[in-house]
Amino acid sequence: MKKAYLGIDIGSISTKGVIIDEDNKILASEYLWTEGNPIDAVKRLLKALETQFKKKTYQIVSVGTTGSARKLIGAMVGASVVKNEITAHAIGTTSLYPDVRTILEIGGQDSKIILIEDGIVVDYAMNTLCAAGTGSFLSSQAKRLGVEVEEFGKIALQSKKPTNIAARCTVFAESDLVHKAQIGHKKEDIIAGLCKAVVTNYLNNVGKGKKILPPIVFQGGVSKNIGVTKAFEEATGHDVIVDPNSHLMGALGVAILAKKSKVENDFSFDITDMEFSTIGVECQKCANHCEIICVYRDKKMIDSWGNRCENGAIPIKK
Repeated sequence: MKKAYLGIDIGSISTKGVIIDEDNKILASEYLWTEGNPIDAVKRLLKALETQFKKKTYQIVSVGTTGSARKLIGAMVGASVVKNEITAHAIGTTSLYPDVRTILEIGGQDSKIILIEDGIVVDYAMNTLCAAGTGSFLSSQAKRLGVEVEEFGKIALQSKKPTNIAARCTVFAESDLVHKAQIGHKKEDIIAGLCKAVVTNYLNNVGKGKKILPPIVFQGGVSKNIGVTKAFEEATGHDVIVDPNSHLMGALGVAILAKKSKVENDFSFDITDMEFSTIGVECQKCANHCEIICVYRDKKMIDSWGNRCENGAIPIKK
């Protein structure tokens, strides 16, 4: 039976998963909403992947997790590798574009920039404090304008004179958008202006002080918005590459890392039938009062973390 590797990228807005073979070819992939429940989201993800996966031909022998809930989901699926998003996105992107110099990434609630030289990350920056310029920001503005966010890019390309939108802050952007609509600006101009504002906000905050060099790869959910892609090209003066699987790069990267780890342990989709839960406990054994997160599978604790000293360590019964 051939070996396969599973990568899961679990974020606050979306959950992504890919299964790859020994040559990094994607055998199955899925993208769905986290909906505030990462455990349930991963169960739904695994069920969707299982329907695509050829279990008679391949066996998943290693799993990697990344994203904001990577540790929790790593405990749930028995991950061999648990890595941060910067590493995962860099590995995923360079596997497809070995010469990439700049990775632009805008997700549902955060954004990041990764600078690469000779396949190695040399600098990066993340923005997790402000929602302005992220996928959730664009979704909320789409609803305000009565437009499906998936149509944003196509509508933006119809504009000949994008409206200037103040997008330094979500609150300012929303009030400015309403004002511009009320005084008669066309919808396509406002949408194009929002796409341009997203890029300006990104470059002035996440990309501040960074030298953006080609080849440039744009990824994350917002990369599917061709209006934002065009705005990036105009702002940087360079072509911007958007891969068909741009939204899956983190999952692809951590699947590759799971393969490289050489740590193998046959994975079973049966975990979707198991009950997982978490409990937060405040340790009283020293002045730190650490909040320790305990993870349970079918009411048996399988992992815990959060302690800053040995006093809070909870032994796991194997």
